[in-house]
Amino acid sequence: MDIEKKTVLIVDDDPEIRRLIAGFLRGEGFEVELAGDGREMDTVLERLRPDVVVLDLMLPGEDGLSICRRLRSDQNVPIVLLSAKGDETDRVVGLEIGADDYVVKPFSPRELLARIRALLRRTGPQQHQQLSRRFSFEGFIADLDARQLQTDLGELVPLTGAEFELLSCFVLRPRRVLSRDQILDWTHRRMADPLDRTVDILVSRLRKKLENLKPGCNLISTIRNGGYLFTANVKQIS
Repeated sequence: MDIEKKTVLIVDDDPEIRRLIAGFLRGEGFEVELAGDGREMDTVLERLRPDVVVLDLMLPGEDGLSICRRLRSDQNVPIVLLSAKGDETDRVVGLEIGADDYVVKPFSPRELLARIRALLRRTGPQQHQQLSRRFSFEGFIADLDARQLQTDLGELVPLTGAEFELLSCFVLRPRRVLSRDQILDWTHRRMADPLDRTVDILVSRLRKKLENLKPGCNLISTIRNGGYLFTANVKQIS
């Protein structure tokens, strides 16, 4: 993966944390932009589009949850939340409104680097695919290489990187009960705590977006003590 031109925007009000993260990521070949609050972040966003935003939940003025909601409303940039150990509720809310991952403070810079690289692998363009990775199901068309989902009428469905990764997992394994652990493995989210609600939150978000466009489609069934089942008849298309 070419990371030399990837830009990470760090939004954190602690100058020492910003300095440490920025120094480490620059040493790994990333471009880094810094902001201490939402207003500074907006100034940065006026001149560039970052590849990843690392966003602290506790910020002066506009808090991280509000910023996350605002970012997600008009762009699909991957978002990693930074949260204190006791902020489980805020982490859950952050995932529900569109964050892709979170890291609990205090954290190792190498853990954050691994999360960022994993997000870039999942959201970056896929190269050199020999076979078509376009699939149709229940009035939707999913292009796994272009990372796009649209209706059969051509309407694009806005999905976050994590939501699309979950959809890909289901599309490639239809009519098969998938446990939460399997989904964590196949979506490369194994670093997440398997006891948290990450998978359930992502399923809920994806299910809601699909049902908003195709009411009553019920494409994702919850299997008690089993996991989830993608019920659609999936066909590969050219």
